[in-house]
Amino acid sequence: MQSVTLIIDKRRELSTKYKKLLASKQNKCLISKSLISAMKTIQEQEPDLIIISDSNEGELADYCKQIRALTYNMRPIIVATSKSAEFNDKIRVLESGADDFISEPVNSEEFTMRMKAHLRREYETNLDKKCFVPGKNYSLRVIKRTLNQKQPWACLLVSIENFDNYKETYTELASDKLLQTYSAIIRSALNENDFLGSMSEKEFLIVTDPLKAEKIANFLTFAFDSVAAKFYSPQDIKRGYMMMRGDEFAGRRSNFVHTTIGVVTNEFIQYKDTTSLISALQQMHRMADLPSKSNYLIERPQISAEDAINENVYNNKILIIENDEAMKLLLTTILNLQGYEVSTTDNLDKKEFSQNQPAIIILDAGTLEEMNGLELCRQIKQDEQFNRTKIIITSIVHDKELVLSSGADLYIPKPFEIPNLIRWVELFIKEINN
Repeated sequence: MQSVTLIIDKRRELSTKYKKLLASKQNKCLISKSLISAMKTIQEQEPDLIIISDSNEGELADYCKQIRALTYNMRPIIVATSKSAEFNDKIRVLESGADDFISEPVNSEEFTMRMKAHLRREYETNLDKKCFVPGKNYSLRVIKRTLNQKQPWACLLVSIENFDNYKETYTELASDKLLQTYSAIIRSALNENDFLGSMSEKEFLIVTDPLKAEKIANFLTFAFDSVAAKFYSPQDIKRGYMMMRGDEFAGRRSNFVHTTIGVVTNEFIQYKDTTSLISALQQMHRMADLPSKSNYLIERPQISAEDAINENVYNNKILIIENDEAMKLLLTTILNLQGYEVSTTDNLDKKEFSQNQPAIIILDAGTLEEMNGLELCRQIKQDEQFNRTKIIITSIVHDKELVLSSGADLYIPKPFEIPNLIRWVELFIKEINN
C-alpha cells in the first residue's frame, strides 16, 4: 500500500520537480497550490508527509502551525522548504511544528534521500512491535484513503479466536510465536499492492482487490488450520481442547484457536465513512464466527466443515415472487452473489413455501387490474408462522398507501434501482437475525 506525500507549493515547475523526485509505486504524490486547497486533501488522504514552501503569501511558520493544528490526531511529517537560509528563520519554523527545514535550491539526490528517510521513519514508528505490521492508527488511515479512491477494493478483518485463552494457557511467549507465524502466512498471500496492518493484538486488516479477496480468505483458513496443531501440547491435542490453568481458570476448558475472516467490498455498497465500513466489517466478521472452526464470510458463508452452521440460527433465505422473468433472473443472480439463499415461485399459494420459511419475500403486486400480490401479502401477514418474515412489495402501481395497507414492510415502485433493494434486504436480514 502506498504512502501519501502532499506538496503545498504554488510554483508549478518546482512542485512538479519535487513530485517527479518522490513519486513511485510506494509513494503517491499530490500537489496543492495553496493551504486552503490542501485542507480537503489533508482531511481525505491523511498524508504521511507534507512538504510546504514559502512560495505562498504569509509566514511559513504560521502555515506550519495551522497544519499541525489541523493534523494533531494523525501527526504527519512536516518538511518546510524556503529560499531563506537564515538561522533564525529555521528555528522559528521548527518551533512552529515543522520536523525539518530545507533551504532552496536543493540538491535533488539529498532531497530525495531525506524525504525517503522521513517516510521510512513515519512507517516504522507505526509498526506493531510483535508482528512488524502497521498498527491500528495507520490501518484506519489506510481505510480512509481506500474509501476515497474510485477503484474496486475489498477489506478483510482477520482474527484469531480464543487467542486470550491460548495466551493465558500457554504464556505470552507462545502467543507471540502464534501471531508472528500467522502474520507471516498472511504476508505470503499478498503482493506489494496489498496492505496488511493490525487492528488489535489478535486482529489483522487486509486491503486488497475484490477479485482476490475470497482466494486469500480461503487460503488463510486452510493454512491456519494446517499449522495450528503445532502450537498445542500433546495432552491438549489428545483431549481435543485446551485445559486452562491457574486459580482463576482452573477446571475450565476452551476450544482451540481458529481464524475468522469477515470480508466487505465496494462492489454493491458505497461506504461513506470509516465508521460505517468498520461497522459492516465487524458485523460480517461476527456472522462468520463459528464456535470451533476456522471460517470466512464474503457476502455469504463459506463453510469449513459440513453442517457447521445451524440454518435455524441465521436465516438468510429470500423468496422471489415476480411475474417478469427477466427481473426474476436478475434479482436471483444478484442476491445469490450477495450470499443469500434465494428461491423463486410462480405459485401464489402460501402453503407451497410455508415449510421453508423465508426471512424476506420480494413480492410483485401484480397487474393493474388484479393486484393479486397484495391479497397474498395480507394472507401471509395474518399467519403467525410468518411473524418475523419481512415482505418487500414491488409494484407498477405507484400508490404507496394502497400497497402498505396490505401489510407490506416496504414498498418499492417499479422501475427501481437494484442497489436500493440490496440495501433494504441487508437491513431486514440484520433486523430479523438480531
